Formats: sequence, C-alpha cells, structure tokens
Amino acid sequence: MTAEILVNVTPSETRVAVVENGILHEVHIEREARRGLVGNVYMGKVSRVLPGMQAAFVDIGLEKAAFLHASDILTKIDHEEELSREQVPVKDISQLVRQGQHIMVQVVKDPLGTKGARLTTDVTIPSRYLVLMPRSEQVGVSQRIDTEDERDRLRTIAAAQADNEVGFIVRTAAEKAEEAELIQDAEFLKRLWKKIQERKKTKAKGGMLYQDLNLAARVLRDMVGVEIERIRVDSRLAHQQLKEFVEEFIPDLTHKVEIYEGDRPIFDLFDVENEIQRALDRRVTLKSGGSLIIDQTEAMTTIDINTGAFVGHRNLEDTIFNTNVEATQAIARQLRLRNLGGIIIVDFIDMQNEDHKRRVLHSLEVALAKDRARTSISGFTSLGLVELTRKRTRESIEHVLCSECPVCKGRGTMKTVETVCYEIMREIVRVNRAYDADQFVVYASNEVSERLLNDESHALAELEVFVGKQVKVKTEPMYHQEQFDVVMM
Repeated sequence: MTAEILVNVTPSETRVAVVENGILHEVHIEREARRGLVGNVYMGKVSRVLPGMQAAFVDIGLEKAAFLHASDILTKIDHEEELSREQVPVKDISQLVRQGQHIMVQVVKDPLGTKGARLTTDVTIPSRYLVLMPRSEQVGVSQRIDTEDERDRLRTIAAAQADNEVGFIVRTAAEKAEEAELIQDAEFLKRLWKKIQERKKTKAKGGMLYQDLNLAARVLRDMVGVEIERIRVDSRLAHQQLKEFVEEFIPDLTHKVEIYEGDRPIFDLFDVENEIQRALDRRVTLKSGGSLIIDQTEAMTTIDINTGAFVGHRNLEDTIFNTNVEATQAIARQLRLRNLGGIIIVDFIDMQNEDHKRRVLHSLEVALAKDRARTSISGFTSLGLVELTRKRTRESIEHVLCSECPVCKGRGTMKTVETVCYEIMREIVRVNRAYDADQFVVYASNEVSERLLNDESHALAELEVFVGKQVKVKTEPMYHQEQFDVVMM
C-alpha cells in the first residue's frame, strides 16, 4: 500500500490529505483558533471535585473546564501501544486531589461537542520510534511487532536507555530501525522531558508546559505500515519546517518532501475537495448501485446498508451478500475519512446463510485492519446488527466543518408548511382568550403565507368567525419556514 500526502496551508488553517492508491482515505484539519490539544501538557488547577462521579474538573485555561477521572490519575490511558498491566483498584477521588490544588496533566481527548477535554496525570511524550514514560522504569514493545527476536532486540536497546527517572514504550514504527536511531530518539525525549520539568518550576500556578507537533508533522510521525510515495506542500514556510522535522526524525522521507507549485489548488488533485464535500452527506453510493446511510448522533453512529438499484444476477441471497461485502470496504474508508469514533452500529442487509455472515464479518475485519485507530468488532447481535467501537480522540470532520442548523436545531427535519399553519391558528385562539384585541396580523414566511391565503383560506375564514376578529396575513421574506409572529392590533 502506497500513500501520497498533500498538505494545504493557509494562515488560519492547515489541511492534510492522505491518498492511498489514488483514493482519499483520511483528511486532517486544524485551525489556528481551534488547534488540537491532544498530547499537550499543562499545569492545571483543580476547580471542583465530584465524589459522586469519582472525577474532578481542572482549569487548564480553556473555555470549558477539563475532566479528570480517578482512574486516569492512577493508571495509564488505554491506547494501541500501551503496556499490559494489572488492574489497580481506583481510590476515592477525594483522596487523590483537592480543590485548588495545582497538578501536571496531559490532554488525551479534545473537547467534543458539549464535553470538555479529557485529562490524565500519567504523562507520556511520543517521538517517531519511542514513547517516554516519566517516573517509570518499565520498558514495553508494541504488540503489533510480532517477531520475537525483533521484540527482544528492541526491548534490550530501550532498556539500556531507561533509568530511574524514565521508561519507554517501543512504537510499531521502530521495527527494523537501527540502534543509533533509537538511541537518538531516546536522548531527544530525555532532553524534552528535562525542559518540561524546568518549565513546571516557572509555571507552578498554571500554564502550558509542552505543545504537541503541528498537524503535518504529527501525521508523518504516526504513519506506520504505509509506504509514503511523496509529500507535497503548497506553502514554502511549511515545506521548510516539515523538511527540517523529517531530516531530524524520519530521514528516509527527506527526499520525498516536495514544494507544490502547480496552477491548480493542491486539493484539486485526486478530487480531494469534492471528496470532502461528499463526506458530509448522509448517503454514500456504492459502485454496484447500493448505498450506505450514515447518521452521527451524540451517543453513537449508525450505518444502514441498502441494495438500492443493485438487483444482482443470480438470486436474492447472493445479491444481499455481494452488497454487504462491498459495503464493508466502504464502511472502513468512511470511518477513516469522516474520523468517526465511539460506538458504531452497522445494520447489514439481513442474511440467512451463516457462512455469508462469517465472510462479511471477516471482510469487515480485514478492511478495518488498515485503520491506525484501534477498532474492536463484537460480531452480529441477535437482531442482526454488528457492533464495533473505534477509538476517538479528535472531533469528526462533520463537527469540525459544520455547525448546528439554526432552523431545525440539529433535529435534521423541519415542520411542514401545513403544520406551521395549524400552529398559527392555535396561537390566534390562545391569544384571543388571553387578551382583548380588535384584529390579528400574522407575519410568516412566503410558503406559509401562501398556504394560509390559498389552501387554508377556508380554515382561516372559519377561524375569523370563531374568534370574531379579522385576521390579516403578511409575508416576512426573512423568516424561515417555522418562524412566525401573531401581532394584536
């Protein structure tokens, strides 16, 4: 699998597209006003302790207080390259922190929707090959490195760099790396941790101690298992910064970093701009004619598969099976492209054949194996649904690019013109009973006004007789379909 990385930079926004085999698979967007916080280290102040939730809110200088759970004070945050450890009983939060206390914390999840950032006191600092663990002497190796000889070699090198102050986790990217490269990484991380310790003394009352790399550098640092063909950047300054980062940490990619000077915008290559627009749609069309319907909610994401125009060639069971298999590839791509995380429920088209179910599930597992974010599949439920989870640390592309509709307030639907007309009539009756008025004037949108004066004119006339008052209808061009005012004259 080969990938090309496109980096589009403007003063207010950086976008990185990962194109694999000519198809867009990932889009990362970071805006200066809302730069991602994951990995940043702060000195925070405990603003509130909640024993009932076994958690505390910590002020780290953001608009919303960040959330720190008792388990995140004692244990490591679970991630794909974490050391396996015995479960440690969680102490009472009141015994761990107190209100007004200053503590060093690291962001593990960006603010999502109405929720503040998620924190841990167990700070880890990643580089290309290693993850530094302060106040730990342990050494671990990523489980994705499965060759025992290579695991032993890497563990020996990392153990030689560990001391009473720091331990290391060897990342997947370190497989087959030279010893000198690993030592260089370890020395860099030790220097960085020393600087953080020094800043901690000067910012004992609060402030940022460490900020993670910029977006383009993070993407390159975390690209594992993919052969990068080339990296094109459309900004000279960003190109120079990225080249310096690559020369220091990923020298193999130095000759692949290029400045893009084409006449077309860089994201017009591989149709990236249009793909981003399509990633905001509910419906994803499959090549066979079937489709996916993707709905993202606060609690979970649901994906429904439909055969659509695909009628197959043999029988219904084969048609359903082929559509479901095709859908597994599209689902895996859409999860990465849209950056969907948390609980995901997939409603495949019902299959009676157990062998077909197993093959569809296997196809989904294979497709998701290419995803760097950790996923877990629970298999088919008794209702024929597939439950899976995908690790979420940053907001989805929809939450980054879109905001709630001011008309429907996120409901996704609008009241019909007919419904609004009847609401207006009920409002006139209510106001007439509460107040004494000579006549009523209704201000409504163009569609509602036309309906009241035409299709509902007879009902409006009956209403005038019922209340004994004249009702005038006036169009307000700036009103949306659900908006209206009933004015007493």
